[in-house]
Amino acid sequence: MQRKHYVALLVGLACCHGFVAPDTAYSSPLYEMRDDAQSRWISFENPTGAKGAGGQANRGAKGAAFNRIAAGEEVTLMDVEGAGIIHRMWFTMSDRSPKMLRAIVLRMYWDNAETPAVEAPFGDFFGAILGEMTAFESELFSSPEGRSFNAFTPMPFRKRARITFTNESDEDLSALFYDINYSLRESDVEEPLYFHAVWRRERWTELGRDFTILPTVSGRGRFLGAHIGVIGHPDNLGWWGEGEVKMFLDGDIEFPTIVGTGTEDYVGTAYFQGEFAHRYQGSPLIDNVNMYWTFYRHHVPDPIYFHQDIRVTIQQIGGAMQEFVKEMLEKDIEIIPISVATRDEYINLLESDPPMTLDSPDVPYGWTNYYRRDDVSAVALFYLDKPENGLPSIAPLEERVVAIGERYEQQ
Repeated sequence: MQRKHYVALLVGLACCHGFVAPDTAYSSPLYEMRDDAQSRWISFENPTGAKGAGGQANRGAKGAAFNRIAAGEEVTLMDVEGAGIIHRMWFTMSDRSPKMLRAIVLRMYWDNAETPAVEAPFGDFFGAILGEMTAFESELFSSPEGRSFNAFTPMPFRKRARITFTNESDEDLSALFYDINYSLRESDVEEPLYFHAVWRRERWTELGRDFTILPTVSGRGRFLGAHIGVIGHPDNLGWWGEGEVKMFLDGDIEFPTIVGTGTEDYVGTAYFQGEFAHRYQGSPLIDNVNMYWTFYRHHVPDPIYFHQDIRVTIQQIGGAMQEFVKEMLEKDIEIIPISVATRDEYINLLESDPPMTLDSPDVPYGWTNYYRRDDVSAVALFYLDKPENGLPSIAPLEERVVAIGERYEQQ
């Protein structure tokens, strides 16, 4: 492709869609005809996506809109050879309960890789974080009425794309509907970056240690963001979201290159975040009564590139007025006060040797931040220059579903 044509594609993408896949342009401006592209959709009505092969069930009438997925069954939703790009995926299903959405595992394999680039609970991947369905729309995912699952993240492949759907629950899924929209085409560049997503959870985080959103990944790529869910520890009092997101880039070990200022700040709001859903950031669920919170951030206009490796974490820090923090300490709840803020001063308790306590004479009364333990899970989204990421496999079913959906029982 000539350089001026390639630049035109990039400009067109930025204007028309607002997103350019890193180092390449796989979509075209709306007005451009691509002679090398062949449009395809895969669904149960055309499971191979082959030309002229769709809609054959029921003598051409609607006859294969959905399939039943038995408990324990894995089905292949897409298995296509050649070079191409997935543009959009849409799903809905008969059971959209939190535990079902955590029990289903979505896996994506690129270019004959043995291990998946994407391996995540179905709901969390599509923005139904903690398995909680809400109506929302972001640049990369949406659920218009809280009943469906859409993804618009560009996913290129050079030789093959394979996607599987595994129902690991003990209940049959009576109906799964889906379509995957993609193009077969000649690759625009020799080495596109591959889309990856990994999920991890800590039922209760370790006191004073950051939760790892994305474990260390080696290679070149771009961190695209995360979907994060928090279930509060029942002993904790106060605000949960003081923790800062840290990004360790290209050899960072002890301290990160990129660091935020707080959880609510990371998703673009402030002071005890509420529910909202915006193009690149949102907080679809805030249940302060049952202590279930979800949020997302998509780094589309603010790219996070890495050239050697990356690791992403979030601190486990909360905050409350001092009397509540002292109450927790008196009850031997596992917390560690770290700072006190008043209108006129900010005291870092840990910088003294030994660290100051809330009873120290120089510590004023005020808002107190403290290390705390919560149940945290996250899907990390990123592009990488290879189809395998070398990260551990997803946790087993029992670890994924514990406490999921229980807030309904508490209401």
